[in-house]
Amino acid sequence: METLRTDTRMALVEAAAAEFEKVGYEQTNTNAIARRAGFAPQTFYRHFKDKLAIFLSAYARWTEEELTVISDAASTEDLVRATLRHHETSKLFRRTLRDLSVRVPEVASARAQSRRRQLEAIAARIPAFAERPAAVQAATLFTFERLCDAVVEGEFQRLGVEGDAAVALLTDIVRPYTP
Repeated sequence: METLRTDTRMALVEAAAAEFEKVGYEQTNTNAIARRAGFAPQTFYRHFKDKLAIFLSAYARWTEEELTVISDAASTEDLVRATLRHHETSKLFRRTLRDLSVRVPEVASARAQSRRRQLEAIAARIPAFAERPAAVQAATLFTFERLCDAVVEGEFQRLGVEGDAAVALLTDIVRPYTP
């Protein structure tokens, strides 16, 4: 019975992530999430209090995927390209995340926790990064994260900067810390 509950919950989280990516947080409703997952609308409320609760669960899932990207990358350029692919598949979700982080304390808190986990994962993988002061680690993460979003949202391209140049810039941000 617990496996069925966990499977249903995961199906709802996956459906929510897809809805948030398709139409954004504000346009998503819990009935659409339940229907996308193949359930009746009331099933949603057996697993989640509200739309914010499932957004936070979808973000936790996204964070786990990002941590996998960090740990699986074979080289600095692989890390950059894998991160860009991950951000590409979640453009609207990440835009929503940035917006909600400013307006909703629970999302801001979850984002801070996610970033701490990312910093820990990077420090565990790259000893030179771990040796840097916390402020430098945070600034590096913020810079890398924001520039990845700018690449996948086309901001570099709109300024006439080709994709390979942006990838090279991102690689240069990470390279000083890699062996």
